[in-house]
Order: sequence, then C-alpha cells, then structure tokens
Amino acid sequence: MVSLSGAIRRFGLGAFAIATALSAVTQAVAVETRSLAERASSGDRLVFCHFMIGIVGDRSSSADYDADMVRAKAAGIDAFALNIGVDGYTDQQLGFAYDSANRNGMKVFISFDFNWWSPGNAVGVGQKIKQYASLPAQLLVDGRPFASSFAGDGLDVNALRSAAGSNVYFVPNFHPGQGSTSAIDGGFNWMAWPNDGNNKAPKPGASVSVADGDNSYKSWLGSKLYMAPISPWFFTHFGPEVSFSKNWVFPGGSLIFDRWNQVLQAGFSMVELITWNDYGESHYIGPLDSKHYDDGNSKWTNDMPHDGWLDLSKPFIAAYKNKDTDVSKYIQSDQLVYWYRRTLSALDCDSTDTTSGRPANNQSGNYFEGRPDGWQTMDDVVYVVSLLKSAGTVTVSSGGNTVTKNVPAGANIFTVPAGLGQQKFALTRNGASVFSDTSLMDITNVCPCGLYNFNAYVGTVPAGFSDPLEGDGLASLTIGLHVTTCQAKPSLGTNPSSPTSTTSPVSTTTSGGVSSTTMSTIPTKTTTAAPTSTVGSGQVCVAGTVANGESGNYIGLCQFSCQYGYCPPGPCTCTAYGAQIPPPPTNGRNGCPLAGESSGYLGLCSYSCNHGYCPPTACQYC
Repeated sequence: MVSLSGAIRRFGLGAFAIATALSAVTQAVAVETRSLAERASSGDRLVFCHFMIGIVGDRSSSADYDADMVRAKAAGIDAFALNIGVDGYTDQQLGFAYDSANRNGMKVFISFDFNWWSPGNAVGVGQKIKQYASLPAQLLVDGRPFASSFAGDGLDVNALRSAAGSNVYFVPNFHPGQGSTSAIDGGFNWMAWPNDGNNKAPKPGASVSVADGDNSYKSWLGSKLYMAPISPWFFTHFGPEVSFSKNWVFPGGSLIFDRWNQVLQAGFSMVELITWNDYGESHYIGPLDSKHYDDGNSKWTNDMPHDGWLDLSKPFIAAYKNKDTDVSKYIQSDQLVYWYRRTLSALDCDSTDTTSGRPANNQSGNYFEGRPDGWQTMDDVVYVVSLLKSAGTVTVSSGGNTVTKNVPAGANIFTVPAGLGQQKFALTRNGASVFSDTSLMDITNVCPCGLYNFNAYVGTVPAGFSDPLEGDGLASLTIGLHVTTCQAKPSLGTNPSSPTSTTSPVSTTTSGGVSSTTMSTIPTKTTTAAPTSTVGSGQVCVAGTVANGESGNYIGLCQFSCQYGYCPPGPCTCTAYGAQIPPPPTNGRNGCPLAGESSGYLGLCSYSCNHGYCPPTACQYC
C-alpha cells in the first residue's frame, strides 16, 4: 500500500506543501465534547468565568444578561462565577442573572468577594447561597450547590453549610498555609499572572510563576480538587480622581496562549477564566458593549476590545473538557488572533498622565506615580496566534517591520517587533490569498487621552463584531483627565496619523519557532494630544437624583455628581443624558464617607469632595 506522503514526495512537492496537503486531508469536523452533566457529576474538567456583579447595577432586566450568556455558552464556558459585594442592587442583579442563565442554557454560582463580605459572617454567606440554591440555573457539582469566593480565609465553612441548609460544594479562594483544608471541597487560586510574591510584577530575585502557584495550591490541598486560574492580561491605572487609586501591571505578553497549553498538559479539575468584565484591571474577555457602569476604567478600555481572547480560548476549552492535549482537532475555521499595546514603552506621557507627579491615597500600597509599576516587564511586540485548519503562510507588518512565517496546522504563536503605524495581517496558502486585514488600531506616539495606557488591543482576522463602549460605560472617561481634546465616545478607525517611525525597520521570513529578530527603539518625548471622533453618540448623564429605595441623604451628592457624568447605580439614578458638562476643577483633596456610612458613599464622596462639594452630613476630607 502506497502512503499519501510517499505519493506526494514522488511528485516532487516540498516539505511545506506536504504539511499543507496532509493537514488538509486529516482535518476534522467539530468534535463533540463531554456533557456538563457528566463532568459536573464528579467535578471533572469544568470551565468557569468570573463575572463582576458590582459594576452592572445599571441593568434593568434579565434580558440585559442574555448576550453575555449566549456568547459565553458558545465559547464552551459552563458557568459564570457571579462575584458579589454588598451593594443595594445585588439581589436584583443576581435574580436577573439566574433568570437569563436559565433561559439560555447556562449555569451560574455565587462567588463572595471578601473585600466587602466579612469572614466573620458565615451565616450571612450561607443564607445568601440558600436564597438562590434551588433555582434551575444554579450550578450543582456532585449534586450539591456550588459556591466560591475571592479571599475569605478564616470563614467558618461548617457554619456556612448549616445556614445554607445543604452540603454546599465550596471551592473558595483561601490561601495555602492560612488554614485547614478539612472543611472545603477544593481551593481556587486567583493569582493568574507572574508576580513577585507580593502582588506586583516580578522583580530581580523575586519571581513567582503561575505554575509555582499551581504547585503551592496542589501541595496544600492534597487530595482536594484544585481550581486553576487563566487570565490574559493585567493593567490598572486609577489616579487621585477616585478613592481606590492603583497603578500597576503584571506581565501579560503571551500569557493566555502559554497558560492554556499548560492547563491542557496539567489536566486540572476545574479552571476559572479571570475575567469576563473586570474592565478596571484590563483582564476582560467579554465584550466592551456588555452593559456596565464606568468606574473610571474607560480611560484605558475605550476602543480596546478583547473579544479575540475568547475566540482563542474556544478550541482550548473544548480540548480541555475532552482531556485532550491536542487542540488542532477543535479548530473549526482559520483565524488569526493578535494583540499589542497602542503605544511603545518609551513614550513619555508624564506631563499629562493622571498619575504622574500626582499623589493619592496609598494605604493599599498599590498606587505608583507615572508609568505603572512593572511596566519594564512588558515587551514592545505584536503577538500573533494562528488557529489554522491546515498549514499556511502568515505575514505580519507592524509599521515598518514585516515578518513572514510558514506555520503548521493547529494553534501556534509568534511575535513581531512593534513599529509605529498600521498593523497588517495576511494568510496565504500555496501563494493564494486566504484572507488579509488591517487593524483598526494603529500604534502611535500619541498619549491616548494623555495617559500611559498599557492595556492591550486585541483583534482578529477575519475581523470580529463591532464592540464599542456605550452609554454608562463611558460615563467617567473625562473625569480627572489633564487634556481637553479627549471625548467620551468610541473612535476606532479614526486614529491620529503616525509620524515617521522611530524604530529600525526589520523584515524576516521564518519557519516554525518565534522570530529572533530584534529592534532598537529611540526614546522620544512628544507633545500629547488625544483623538477626537464623530463616531458614536457620546452622551453621558447630565442630571440625576437618589435612586428609589435609597437614603435621602444621597440626594445632594447624586444631584451634584450626576450632572457631570458620574452617576453610580445603586445610590443614584440618571434622569437625563446629553453632552458632557465639564466638572468644576479638582482641588487635589480626596473625600471619604463619614464613619458608619455604607460603601455606597465611597465613590460619591471621593468624586464630589475632589470637585469642591463635600457635604458634612455624608462626607469628610481624608
């Protein structure tokens, strides 16, 4: 019997053509994955995604959750972990989420955020689980209601179960060495990023990999199951315009691709993607247009979709569920997923950045002035993942830098030195074009909205759906900015033109592996401007009042802050939208709630006092 490869050789085809032909013959149709019922019965190969309830208080019905549920389910996510604090709208939003999940064939469970809940309130935690445990969308593992947490060490798990009235399957984010594992069913590790062991980016002599964290948890848990984290990125850049100022990065780079491959090899019992919608820390994989309120993150998330990271994850999720280490058979169509930062690290934005030379409350130890702490761990490259049914040739141009690579079928990654200008991507086979596209986001030497923006822009070829920030998601974009040319509206496709590149152009052609081409970058200082655009409505809240059911003590704060676009759901409700009204100048002073007041006053006091209105019946300067 003559083999196909032998016949191809006799016709004189080269190695790359052979690879192309073989992969085309052996490519598979979509592969069935093990059912949720089968996997949940034993807590084996479950896929969750962390969903922040605290920022979606502006949702008015369960229909507002439908698009999230449908998109997550289509990607293979089994359940949303609904992160909750103690906001007044929590129960309303949980009800909406459970209802939508049930209609759309998804599961959900509660993840208690112990930034707000107290480990001493085990009864309250158990009662909250009981309130939702019997609903049809509640995730059951081993036939038991499932729950998790962010932090919470010291919680009395037996008291929790007693209050819940059931044997809750509890997999909290407790920490190795800080208590016994006897009462829990497993442990969840939140630390999804390389770090220094102290919640910051790695430093010389202090470097902890995500795999190190895996090993620490597995050693501590023994025979108990381990829920492993997966996250693509981390960047946060809140300045003194809010009370929760913080400014640092963890190295992202190729993390999500590397981590998925690591997970397939390790075969952890459960994984949790961090996160669907935590825009403030830039690790969202859900859409920007998923309805949410803006806590100030729009300054670095506007025009920065991450939807391609969910596309990238889809075949890995399917392989993971089937206990397969080969992702290639789960790729259903050719696709390129790429990401990069919109400016190079040498760009100097000190004169206009919201944190540079501007002190803020730093009791947390998370606030740094200027470039985010850890910025040196971020490389100036374009990351490209090819998800191919058969081998092909990928060409990427980043400004003046062009790299051409022959890549095999399956999931593969390579990098291209980042250059100022347009970012172009193309796939060919045997000299014929399969697809090509130019990213909507140029790399420029303009500080976007005056900021150091270390968030990632993620795109795909073929291009994905339009995903602009909308409505409440843009409400706080201009608050605290030190430029006046930045508007609270989407502007993709209207990037400022790039000046002559200050990077040395390169052009390489490689087969397999990551290109070793290097690039020199000339540090530059530029005059900061920000793009303007006519795309989108640009409307923000221009009038508001206290929300129904909330204390009348909020009314002055809500009326003041809502007129300038800051109208937090829960305590306030917006009554009119229009063009942004410039707020009074900041006075450099931070406001805090009076002792004994609820957390609903945090943002309102911080914003209002900072702009000269600090009512003594609710707030104080701090």
